[in-house]
Amino acid sequence: MQSRQGIIEIFSTFVQLDADRFAAWVTDTKLRRSMKQCLEKSPQQQSDRFWVLYWYKIWQIQSSPLAVAHISAYLQEVCYWVARKIALNFPSQFSVADCFQIAISYIHKILKNFNPEYSTNLKSYAEFAFEGYIKDSLRLVREAHICTDRALLHKISRKRLVNSLENAGFNDRIINSYVLAWECFKELYATDNQTIRQMGKPDTATWQEITNLYNRQRLNQLSSPTPAVTPQTLEEWLSVCAKAVRDFLYPKFVSVDAPMNGQETGNLLDTIPADQTSLLTEIILQEEAATRKKQQAELNTILLNALAALDIQSQNLLQVYYDKKLTQQQIAGQLEIKQYTVSRHLSNIKRSLLINLTQWSVNTLHISPTPVVVDSMSKTLEEWLKIHFSHVNPHV
Repeated sequence: MQSRQGIIEIFSTFVQLDADRFAAWVTDTKLRRSMKQCLEKSPQQQSDRFWVLYWYKIWQIQSSPLAVAHISAYLQEVCYWVARKIALNFPSQFSVADCFQIAISYIHKILKNFNPEYSTNLKSYAEFAFEGYIKDSLRLVREAHICTDRALLHKISRKRLVNSLENAGFNDRIINSYVLAWECFKELYATDNQTIRQMGKPDTATWQEITNLYNRQRLNQLSSPTPAVTPQTLEEWLSVCAKAVRDFLYPKFVSVDAPMNGQETGNLLDTIPADQTSLLTEIILQEEAATRKKQQAELNTILLNALAALDIQSQNLLQVYYDKKLTQQQIAGQLEIKQYTVSRHLSNIKRSLLINLTQWSVNTLHISPTPVVVDSMSKTLEEWLKIHFSHVNPHV
């Protein structure tokens, strides 16, 4: 894959595939014009991380489709390599292009779950998230494809059924009726079938039992009871539910270049405003300060809690070492022990604190504990201990 050069290209071009291989970068003129205007106003900002956080803020404040398009362009490489890895390592009927399309459709979910106050590395977060979304989607699609409608409805959860019906555009009254019909179906239709994926249709007597149960329960379980239904109606409802579930598990992906409904010309990108840079100055001023302040507060809390969990002897040792600035040899002389014993004890204490710090980084900042990262955290911890113990009263 050819690397993209320059901020404008990074935020305005998209992958073009040919037979599941990278073919070229395709430029979107609207996005290119948008980034060019931004750089003309702030030519000093040449960092892609700055601009991705800028567009994230635009999306967060205005739900801007332009911001989504720019971030989608930014994440093209990550999405492609994750899609390629999964398609090659997990052979199935899904191609690299299929996996790529599945992943990129989750851009809004990526934006919703990503928190720049904890981490500025959107690409690292997206790489991990894309892989999970693709695998989940392939699993669900495979399940949907190999199941009959009855088997699919038997395996689906109530929450996913409700989500599927909501996604299909049904109102609450209809959803409640359909869900109750589904619950009656699950209760009375055989659950011990050894070939559940290929479950056939219930016989006439079973359909009648399911219908009778629904007609009884609708009176006290529905806030707005529907009229009594027939077995044919109930079967139609369940078919609608199955279709909604399949559509929800395997949605049809729509390109931003697709024509808009009811129009022969124009596409989704035509709805993007030409200029979104009015917030640039405000974001530049607030972005880094807010991020650092939030991260520092959380880091401080994590380490204070870790210190409090130490035994008194360990806390006293840190105190005399960092506050009184005694050497390890001096501390060993006072305690009448060997210098290497003091060194080993200090190392064990700091290792314990570093583990807490690393775990916080993994869980909150979504940063993998590589040797470089751990080394940086170790230096941060050392700096924090010096500052902390210079502002507290001595224990000894």
